[in-house]
Amino acid sequence: MKDIKFVLFNYVKLNRKTLIIFIISIFIFLTVFYLYSLPLEAIFYAIILVCILLLLIGSYDFIKYYKKYIKLKSIKKNYRLNNISFPKSNDLIQREYEELIMAVAKDRLRIINEKEEAIDDMVDYYTIWAHQIKTPIAAMRLLLQSEKSNLSTDLLEQLFKTEEYVEMVLQYLRTEHMSSDLQIKRYSLDEIVKQAVRKYSKLFIRKKIILNYNDLNCMVLTDEKWLLFVIEQILSNALKYTNKGEISIYMDCKSPNTLVIEDTGIGIEEEDLPRIFEKGFTGFNGRSHKKSTGIGLFLCKGILDKLSHTIKIESKIDKGTKVMIGLDTIELDVSD
Repeated sequence: MKDIKFVLFNYVKLNRKTLIIFIISIFIFLTVFYLYSLPLEAIFYAIILVCILLLLIGSYDFIKYYKKYIKLKSIKKNYRLNNISFPKSNDLIQREYEELIMAVAKDRLRIINEKEEAIDDMVDYYTIWAHQIKTPIAAMRLLLQSEKSNLSTDLLEQLFKTEEYVEMVLQYLRTEHMSSDLQIKRYSLDEIVKQAVRKYSKLFIRKKIILNYNDLNCMVLTDEKWLLFVIEQILSNALKYTNKGEISIYMDCKSPNTLVIEDTGIGIEEEDLPRIFEKGFTGFNGRSHKKSTGIGLFLCKGILDKLSHTIKIESKIDKGTKVMIGLDTIELDVSD
């Protein structure tokens, strides 16, 4: 009903010139008949007949106008750039507008296709590059492991960081098509987390960081590879910003199926907390320590969203950071 009133108002507004001319014409006829002292019954009778005819024609025209409005509204909700079908129109100006819209849509579709091809080419190039760079990194690792010195140890640590950044590039490129790469099953959370801990074990020893680890007796419905990447990123951040103290990994006793990774590092500024998952946001600590890329937590949030998991971070300056990963998922019928 609201739509009909709105369309009727616009229809009357569109045809207001015709209505004004009709009213003026009636007034002229009445004036002429009055001045010549002619009987007004005839003109009143003619006016009634014309009004009835105008009402019939107007109603028919309004129905066509309303149907066209409904169709255009439907097109707006469900349109495709390569398949727009406008209602038929006898209005020359309207047809020109339709042709202009079609031309703009066609050109826009061409630009989108060109951009998508360029992005696909770029993704392919960087994916190949990321895989190829692993070969010289592996070769350098073998060379450095053959030498036992403080310098080789330092270089191995920097090489490890390089590998992390390469892996981040690969995961960043893959997230666009992440859905086709998922293998959702029930996994042991303890085994997934221990993989991440083993990866960073040397860094724990080198920085003399204490690890408080409680066995995680929890089966989680997830994708092992993507969840492992998220845990590695969070553990990497904890080690990066913790110079002394400890890192604790445990299940939250208050929130079921919630993994907690807590450190005693430098913490995060309170005003930075609402923005830490934004792409490219480094915050005060990232800028002052020049360690942050602003991509890690952005990737973690995007991946966990697609896995239907959640992430929440609490932090206090000089006291540490607490990351809580909610591992509840939509129930799916999957095999163990």
